[in-house]
Amino acid sequence: MKVGAVVITMGNRPEELRALLDSVAKQDGDPVEVVVVGNGSPVPEVPEGVRTIELPENLGIPGGRNVGIEAFGPGGSDVDILLFLDDDGLLARTDTAELCRRAFAEDDRLGIISFRIADPDTGLTQRRHVPRLRASDPMRSSRVTTFLGGANAVRTKVFAEVGGLPDAFFYAHEETDLAWRALDAGWMIDYRSDMVLYHPTTAPSRHAVYHRMVARNRVWLARRNLPAVLVPVYLGVWLLLTLARRPSRPALRAWFGGFREGWTTACGPRRPMKWRTVWRLTRLGRPPVI
Repeated sequence: MKVGAVVITMGNRPEELRALLDSVAKQDGDPVEVVVVGNGSPVPEVPEGVRTIELPENLGIPGGRNVGIEAFGPGGSDVDILLFLDDDGLLARTDTAELCRRAFAEDDRLGIISFRIADPDTGLTQRRHVPRLRASDPMRSSRVTTFLGGANAVRTKVFAEVGGLPDAFFYAHEETDLAWRALDAGWMIDYRSDMVLYHPTTAPSRHAVYHRMVARNRVWLARRNLPAVLVPVYLGVWLLLTLARRPSRPALRAWFGGFREGWTTACGPRRPMKWRTVWRLTRLGRPPVI
């Protein structure tokens, strides 16, 4: 199976980007073809053979990754598997691409693999990086209902069937939107603890737009994908969870602004998932109300 990789960068981490590309080049088996997308910025110097695309403006995470997908042909069709890797990450092992090939070859309904993210110094994995509710044991691999955006592998047939990431989201929840559409089409998603991306421990709230985007895109996610009766339930649960976490007053103000924006702006095409998909999500441990 042919493997490609998409990396988006703002051009501000040249050393980390080079280390990531070196780790991709060291993968066992056939070489992994790499495309680096400069998201509104020049691409730093990269090794020979790595393709680059420089966008005139920042299209956001999903927009930048979609450009990278199309660099491999329509829907990424020139390859069988695409890796999506953060530019400040590092593949911990040389067999990750081979493990992906094997996993997809052995399970023809497997559409997406979420890697384990670990701090390079401590080896620890943050709870938020385990894409399931029972996140206390990051070393346990399992079927899951979403995946990590900067550390994953996608069978390109998924894009051909359900489309790419939602450009308008810009940042936050674009992975879950794709995951729900893939699950609704009959694909499965695995979290694999043996496929590791080293990444420094960070907090998502470091991004200035975090609280607004998280709230807005949560509403868009529900409006686009959930049966109508579940939309208020899902958003009501997340409203209560947000209040329970006691964010600062400025953060809460930004969150409510984004929540309102999610209801008053266009969210893209609405394709509510089938009720059997709701049941599948529930059986996998994460019903689409939380």
